[in-house]
Amino acid sequence: MSDLFEDYERGIRRSGAFDEMFGPDMLTRDSYADVAAALDSLALEDVTARADSMARTFLDRGVTFDYAGEERPFPLDIVPRVIPADDWGVLERGVAQRVKALEAFLNDVYGRMAVVSDGVIPRQLITTSAHFHRAVHGFEPAGGVRVHISGIDVIRDAAGDFRVLEDNVRVPSGVSYVLENRRAMAKGLPEAFGQQPIRAVEEYPRRLLSALRKTAPSGVDDPTVVVLTPGVFNSAYFEHTLLAGLMGVQLVEGRDLICRGNRVYMRTTDGERRVDVIYKRLDDEFLDPLQFRSDSMLGCPGIVNAARAGNVTIANAVGNGVADDKLVYSYVPDLIRYYLGEEPVIANVDTFRLEEKEAREHVLDRLDELVVKPVDGSGGKGLVIGPDASKDELDALRQRILTDPRGWIAQPVLQLSTVPTLSGDKFGPRHVDLRPFAVNDGDDVWVLPGGLTRVALKEGSLIVNSSQGGGSKDTWVLAEAPQDVPPLPSRPSIPVRQQVSVWPIESNWQDGADQ
Repeated sequence: MSDLFEDYERGIRRSGAFDEMFGPDMLTRDSYADVAAALDSLALEDVTARADSMARTFLDRGVTFDYAGEERPFPLDIVPRVIPADDWGVLERGVAQRVKALEAFLNDVYGRMAVVSDGVIPRQLITTSAHFHRAVHGFEPAGGVRVHISGIDVIRDAAGDFRVLEDNVRVPSGVSYVLENRRAMAKGLPEAFGQQPIRAVEEYPRRLLSALRKTAPSGVDDPTVVVLTPGVFNSAYFEHTLLAGLMGVQLVEGRDLICRGNRVYMRTTDGERRVDVIYKRLDDEFLDPLQFRSDSMLGCPGIVNAARAGNVTIANAVGNGVADDKLVYSYVPDLIRYYLGEEPVIANVDTFRLEEKEAREHVLDRLDELVVKPVDGSGGKGLVIGPDASKDELDALRQRILTDPRGWIAQPVLQLSTVPTLSGDKFGPRHVDLRPFAVNDGDDVWVLPGGLTRVALKEGSLIVNSSQGGGSKDTWVLAEAPQDVPPLPSRPSIPVRQQVSVWPIESNWQDGADQ
């Protein structure tokens, strides 16, 4: 390899992680052969020039975020993450299995609660979840689907095994970066992109629209679909505009909607038009001021009653957040066995439930060795990595756990897998995770080939969130047959022409946030 990889092996040994590109003795893995050849032919000046070009492209397209008060292009590294077909087969099956189990769980806990009466999960765990909403208990959503879109966060441990880190079935975000990263990388590293059978990602908007239309209320032959956004200040507004444009549907805010007679209508220049499916991109608490926060100006009064009456489909369904609770996450392997009668394809990360006395005492004795997370946190907020925390931070954490043990879980510190990432004048190993996105139409769960690979740009850091200095990589899933090679992605038409700033994926909109 070129001088760009000088000292890379030392970095792998120091991290102790599984490296996606290099095996033992710095031998390039077969899946990365074309990427390695392309990089080997480039000088540092070529690599940095291409990286700068991709950053300028993101600035021009408005793919930016605010970091410490400065508007920056969303960081995209020039080295892709490559996933062989066999590995992707495991991920695809595992993600689809998990979505099916969570769908069954949500239908159950808002219905008969058989999972409680059969002793699989405690009732108190569900009813004390901040996102369990009694307002939607006892009704079947129009279309029969609750988890239309999901993002399941996956990591690879030091042994190279996949593990699920968390589930996102409320308002999972980040798919816009998957689409934008692919467009940029096709130009940023064309030598490798054109040599491999890489599965396409451009099918996602069509799959999403098809699922939304298929789950419309019964009796609606040509459903009207809208994307409901909190507005331009939301962290994922660029994604809202992108998906609405690619699907060819209207982007609306709460003030554009009105409920009358348990039906939802959209105000247009031609008068009111009935809405059948709402792809909501705001948290439940802001959706309907009659049911949740009375001070919310982001949603539409009466929309929950319209859903209860079966006159509108809300995707994802109200109340899904109970399945995102990290304490519920610890039971998902049991839920897979209970609902599907199968063993989990992908295991969880080992997790301590701090509401259990024995586990709590064990964790409190080892706080400086573990990762402790709030059960309703997202974007790395509130997370404490014990080995990196000060004594004062650990003492404060100890008190918070004792005050509210239900609000926390603990996990061992895992060395996430690494991928070469440009840092200064050479490549270094940086830790990554992966968020595959799945679309559920009620009959089938389709998993987008790839997903959002997030990378910790700081050496040794395990925090991949963009709000804390992380970036992203294009994710290349290799196809099994050469005929599956996709054409180069075309530039989509986006209805919003002005440049739009994108805040970090994990940033909150007040208390509501795209995850």
